Amino acid sequence: MVRPISPQASGPEESDKLKGILERVRELGPKLRERALAAERASRLSDETIADLDATGAFNIGSPAEFGGDELSVRQQLDVVSEVSKWDGSCGWAVWVAASTNWIPARSGARVVDEVYGPKWVGPRVAGSSHFPASRGRAKRVEGGWVISGGPWTFGSDSLWAPFTNLGCIADDGEGPHLVGVQVPLGELRFLDDWQVAGMRGTGSVSIKLVGDELFVPDYRGVDFQEILRGSLDNGLKGSLWKAPSLGWAFSLMGGMSIGIAEGALERFLERSAGRPIRGTTYKNQLEAPLTHLMLAEVHSKIRSATLMARANADETDQLGVLAAAGTPADPKYLQLFGARVLVETAYAARWCAEAIELLQRNSGSTAIMDFEPIQRAWRDARVITLHGALNLEALSENYGRLMAGLEPHHFAGITTLDRFPSTAVKQT
Repeated sequence: MVRPISPQASGPEESDKLKGILERVRELGPKLRERALAAERASRLSDETIADLDATGAFNIGSPAEFGGDELSVRQQLDVVSEVSKWDGSCGWAVWVAASTNWIPARSGARVVDEVYGPKWVGPRVAGSSHFPASRGRAKRVEGGWVISGGPWTFGSDSLWAPFTNLGCIADDGEGPHLVGVQVPLGELRFLDDWQVAGMRGTGSVSIKLVGDELFVPDYRGVDFQEILRGSLDNGLKGSLWKAPSLGWAFSLMGGMSIGIAEGALERFLERSAGRPIRGTTYKNQLEAPLTHLMLAEVHSKIRSATLMARANADETDQLGVLAAAGTPADPKYLQLFGARVLVETAYAARWCAEAIELLQRNSGSTAIMDFEPIQRAWRDARVITLHGALNLEALSENYGRLMAGLEPHHFAGITTLDRFPSTAVKQT
């Protein structure tokens, strides 16, 4: 098996930018928690919340420095996603999507980069939807570009607020079907009122249709998704972040979302349990009961395990980006192994954090089921993360186990494919 690279033991350098963003998020946090119930009932975050999050800098953490972005390291972005998620899972989801999908427009070529990051904007810059082989979107090549049709495109997180959404479309130029990522302006999209779900209700991850039956898209806005996965197009960006493995970037941060939600639930449990009796016992203060101490140690261990894995994966993602930017990228087979490992470890992190919150929920009494109580919301939100299409724990475990055993993984198309070996040639677009 390919020898893995050892991740750094230490955390990220606490830059002034990172400190400032974290401080502003902590100041805003109580308002985010207070607004969470209204966001759930509306099935979307309010425009006020999006503007407030933007003012903290949370939507700027993964944007290019050339366009005024903070371009924090993946490890630093992880801290921001976790801090936002601690206050409200839906807000954390919006920030996670905004940060972790920057690689899609960034790898779509310089013209898309200019279009997405050039103008001033309040809110997330990026959104993506239905980048799967089963996408209902269709793209047909015509003179000067593409005609796209079909839909709806599902799970359009952040598309309500982003200037562009990248839609997955199936094209067939005579050599078999392939996936094309198509950058579509906000004004050409229509959003369905279909986000009625068990958790993450405030994310507004609605399905999307085109305003018309068809839409012409200029050639540069439609890119073969294999080109995006491999990063083979020149984008004019200099930082090592843009050479970092996209699976490491996206899913390390996803682990941070689970961690933040669990940390917020733990803080809330300790806050509401002080002086609270445990029914069926003589304990007058739940925090003095040994059964609480045993439970808290287990909760800590689950969250801590998830945190260490997410941080190690984020650190290594940054290291691999630095190597690639220096012209010495890691071996493609190692990158495949790394991607598979990040996916399965993120799935385990999500599971452990959800289990930790369930312990807290079960020991919080009947009032913890009330819709105004953050613990029950954290319980639902964390479980929804474990059900994300990319986090099928059993499938991911099999794929990583196959690689450990020296076998090939399953080969499939889509965002989480492990077949993203980099191209040696850099194309201009």
